[in-house]
Amino acid sequence: MSNIRCIWAGDTELYQAYHDREWGVPVHDDRLLFEFLILEGAQAGLSWITILKKRDAYRAAFDNFEVARVASYDADKIASLMQNAGIVRNRLKIQSAILNAQKFLAVQKEFGNFDRFIWSFVQGKTLSPCGTLQNRWSQHTDIPSKTAESDAMSKALQKRGFKFVGSTICYAYMQAVGMVNDHTNNCFRYLELKNNFKHY
Repeated sequence: MSNIRCIWAGDTELYQAYHDREWGVPVHDDRLLFEFLILEGAQAGLSWITILKKRDAYRAAFDNFEVARVASYDADKIASLMQNAGIVRNRLKIQSAILNAQKFLAVQKEFGNFDRFIWSFVQGKTLSPCGTLQNRWSQHTDIPSKTAESDAMSKALQKRGFKFVGSTICYAYMQAVGMVNDHTNNCFRYLELKNNFKHY
Protein backbone atom coordinates (compact mmCIF):
# COMPACT_ATOMS: atom_id res chain seq x y z
CA MET A 1 0.00 0.00 0.00
CA SER A 2 1.28 3.45 -0.85
CA ASN A 3 2.07 5.54 2.18
CA ILE A 4 1.44 8.82 0.39
CA ARG A 5 -1.05 10.87 2.38
CA CYS A 6 -2.75 14.21 1.98
CA ILE A 7 -0.14 16.81 2.88
CA TRP A 8 -2.16 18.15 5.82
CA ALA A 9 -1.75 14.84 7.70
CA GLY A 10 1.89 15.80 8.29
CA ASP A 11 4.03 13.58 10.50
CA THR A 12 1.93 13.67 13.68
CA GLU A 13 0.72 10.19 14.64
CA LEU A 14 -2.65 11.48 15.90
CA TYR A 15 -3.27 13.41 12.71
CA GLN A 16 -2.20 10.50 10.50
CA ALA A 17 -4.44 8.06 12.34
CA TYR A 18 -7.40 10.41 11.93
CA HIS A 19 -6.58 10.86 8.23
CA ASP A 20 -6.17 7.12 7.63
CA ARG A 21 -9.17 5.85 9.58
CA GLU A 22 -11.83 8.55 9.77
CA TRP A 23 -11.53 11.59 7.51
CA GLY A 24 -13.80 11.15 4.52
CA VAL A 25 -15.39 7.90 5.69
CA PRO A 26 -19.19 8.15 5.26
CA VAL A 27 -20.89 8.55 8.65
CA HIS A 28 -24.56 7.64 9.07
CA ASP A 29 -24.71 7.25 12.83
CA ASP A 30 -26.54 10.16 14.46
CA ARG A 31 -24.42 10.16 17.60
CA LEU A 32 -21.22 10.46 15.60
CA LEU A 33 -22.77 13.04 13.28
CA PHE A 34 -23.60 15.10 16.36
CA GLU A 35 -20.08 14.67 17.74
CA PHE A 36 -18.52 16.00 14.56
CA LEU A 37 -21.00 18.88 14.42
CA ILE A 38 -19.96 20.02 17.89
CA LEU A 39 -16.25 19.46 17.32
CA GLU A 40 -16.25 21.35 14.04
CA GLY A 41 -17.96 24.27 15.77
CA ALA A 42 -15.42 24.12 18.58
CA GLN A 43 -12.63 24.31 16.02
CA ALA A 44 -13.69 27.76 14.76
CA GLY A 45 -10.60 29.97 14.95
CA LEU A 46 -8.40 27.05 16.00
CA SER A 47 -6.53 24.21 14.30
CA TRP A 48 -8.13 20.78 13.90
CA ILE A 49 -5.17 19.12 15.64
CA THR A 50 -6.01 21.18 18.73
CA ILE A 51 -9.50 19.68 18.75
CA LEU A 52 -8.25 16.16 18.05
CA LYS A 53 -5.99 16.37 21.08
CA LYS A 54 -9.01 17.39 23.18
CA ARG A 55 -11.42 14.88 21.64
CA ASP A 56 -11.32 12.36 24.49
CA ALA A 57 -11.81 15.16 27.01
CA TYR A 58 -14.78 16.41 24.98
CA ARG A 59 -16.35 12.97 24.96
CA ALA A 60 -15.99 12.75 28.73
CA ALA A 61 -17.24 16.30 29.32
CA PHE A 62 -20.21 15.99 26.95
CA ASP A 63 -21.47 12.55 28.00
CA ASN A 64 -20.05 10.88 24.88
CA PHE A 65 -22.13 13.29 22.82
CA GLU A 66 -25.43 11.67 23.73
CA VAL A 67 -27.56 14.35 22.17
CA ALA A 68 -30.54 14.17 24.57
CA ARG A 69 -28.25 14.55 27.59
CA VAL A 70 -26.38 17.49 26.09
CA ALA A 71 -29.69 19.15 25.19
CA SER A 72 -30.67 19.07 28.87
CA TYR A 73 -27.57 20.83 30.22
CA ASP A 74 -28.34 23.71 32.57
CA ALA A 75 -26.47 26.75 33.94
CA ASP A 76 -24.65 24.65 36.53
CA LYS A 77 -23.38 22.32 33.81
CA ILE A 78 -22.22 25.27 31.73
CA ALA A 79 -20.33 26.61 34.74
CA SER A 80 -18.71 23.22 35.21
CA LEU A 81 -17.71 23.01 31.55
CA MET A 82 -16.19 26.48 31.76
CA GLN A 83 -13.82 25.11 34.42
CA ASN A 84 -12.84 22.09 32.34
CA ALA A 85 -9.31 22.65 31.03
CA GLY A 86 -9.63 19.65 28.70
CA ILE A 87 -12.00 21.44 26.32
CA VAL A 88 -12.14 24.82 24.63
CA ARG A 89 -13.48 27.05 27.40
CA ASN A 90 -15.42 29.44 25.23
CA ARG A 91 -18.84 30.23 26.66
CA LEU A 92 -20.43 30.89 23.27
CA LYS A 93 -19.18 27.58 21.90
CA ILE A 94 -20.36 25.68 24.97
CA GLN A 95 -23.77 27.33 24.86
CA SER A 96 -24.02 26.66 21.13
CA ALA A 97 -23.30 22.97 21.71
CA ILE A 98 -26.31 22.77 24.01
CA LEU A 99 -28.51 24.79 21.66
CA ASN A 100 -27.39 22.69 18.70
CA ALA A 101 -28.27 19.54 20.63
CA GLN A 102 -31.78 20.86 21.11
CA LYS A 103 -32.07 21.75 17.43
CA PHE A 104 -30.58 18.37 16.50
CA LEU A 105 -33.40 16.65 18.41
CA ALA A 106 -35.93 18.78 16.53
CA VAL A 107 -34.43 17.69 13.19
CA GLN A 108 -34.54 14.05 14.29
CA LYS A 109 -38.22 14.44 15.15
CA GLU A 110 -38.96 16.10 11.80
CA PHE A 111 -36.99 13.73 9.54
CA GLY A 112 -36.82 10.54 11.59
CA ASN A 113 -33.09 10.99 12.07
CA PHE A 114 -30.44 13.65 11.51
CA ASP A 115 -28.65 11.47 8.97
CA ARG A 116 -31.52 11.65 6.48
CA PHE A 117 -31.61 15.44 6.73
CA ILE A 118 -27.90 16.20 6.54
CA TRP A 119 -27.09 13.79 3.70
CA SER A 120 -29.87 15.32 1.60
CA PHE A 121 -27.42 18.06 0.67
CA VAL A 122 -25.37 15.66 -1.48
CA GLN A 123 -27.69 12.73 -2.32
CA GLY A 124 -28.56 12.57 -5.98
CA LYS A 125 -25.64 14.75 -7.04
CA THR A 126 -23.07 11.98 -7.45
CA LEU A 127 -22.43 8.69 -9.19
CA SER A 128 -21.19 6.94 -6.06
CA PRO A 129 -23.53 4.42 -4.35
CA CYS A 130 -23.11 5.98 -0.91
CA GLY A 131 -23.97 9.53 -1.96
CA THR A 132 -20.47 10.90 -1.40
CA LEU A 133 -19.40 13.65 -3.76
CA GLN A 134 -16.27 12.24 -5.39
CA ASN A 135 -13.86 15.07 -6.07
CA ARG A 136 -10.51 14.72 -7.80
CA TRP A 137 -7.96 17.21 -6.51
CA SER A 138 -4.32 16.96 -7.56
CA GLN A 139 -3.07 19.15 -4.72
CA HIS A 140 -4.30 20.37 -1.36
CA THR A 141 -4.41 24.01 -2.49
CA ASP A 142 -7.09 23.12 -5.07
CA ILE A 143 -9.59 22.13 -2.38
CA PRO A 144 -12.22 24.83 -1.72
CA SER A 145 -13.12 26.09 1.75
CA LYS A 146 -16.81 26.09 0.91
CA THR A 147 -19.15 25.06 -1.92
CA ALA A 148 -22.71 25.53 -3.09
CA GLU A 149 -23.65 22.43 -1.06
CA SER A 150 -22.07 23.77 2.13
CA ASP A 151 -23.75 27.14 1.52
CA ALA A 152 -27.13 25.39 1.29
CA MET A 153 -26.42 23.31 4.38
CA SER A 154 -25.34 26.36 6.36
CA LYS A 155 -28.46 28.32 5.42
CA ALA A 156 -30.73 25.40 6.31
CA LEU A 157 -29.06 24.84 9.68
CA GLN A 158 -29.10 28.54 10.52
CA LYS A 159 -32.77 28.73 9.57
CA ARG A 160 -33.43 25.98 12.12
CA GLY A 161 -31.53 27.90 14.80
CA PHE A 162 -28.15 26.13 14.82
CA LYS A 163 -25.06 28.18 15.74
CA PHE A 164 -21.43 27.94 14.57
CA VAL A 165 -22.58 26.51 11.25
CA GLY A 166 -21.17 28.93 8.69
CA SER A 167 -20.46 27.58 5.23
CA THR A 168 -16.74 27.00 5.89
CA ILE A 169 -17.52 25.02 9.05
CA CYS A 170 -20.18 23.08 7.15
CA TYR A 171 -17.73 22.18 4.40
CA ALA A 172 -15.17 20.95 6.93
CA TYR A 173 -18.02 18.90 8.43
CA MET A 174 -18.89 17.47 5.02
CA GLN A 175 -15.26 16.45 4.55
CA ALA A 176 -15.03 14.89 8.00
CA VAL A 177 -18.19 12.77 7.74
CA GLY A 178 -17.55 11.60 4.18
CA MET A 179 -20.14 13.65 2.34
CA VAL A 180 -17.29 14.64 0.04
CA ASN A 181 -14.11 12.73 -0.79
CA ASP A 182 -11.47 15.45 -0.65
CA HIS A 183 -8.39 13.28 -0.34
CA THR A 184 -5.99 14.36 -3.07
CA ASN A 185 -5.83 11.84 -5.89
CA ASN A 186 -2.26 10.79 -5.02
CA CYS A 187 -3.30 9.86 -1.47
CA PHE A 188 -3.77 6.15 -0.80
CA ARG A 189 -7.11 6.87 0.87
CA TYR A 190 -8.58 8.51 -2.22
CA LEU A 191 -9.16 5.31 -4.15
CA GLU A 192 -9.89 3.28 -1.02
CA LEU A 193 -12.80 5.54 -0.19
CA LYS A 194 -13.90 5.91 -3.79
CA ASN A 195 -14.02 2.15 -4.33
CA ASN A 196 -15.08 0.93 -0.88
CA PHE A 197 -18.18 2.45 0.63
CA LYS A 198 -17.89 1.52 4.29
CA HIS A 199 -20.28 3.48 6.46
CA TYR A 200 -19.99 4.36 10.14
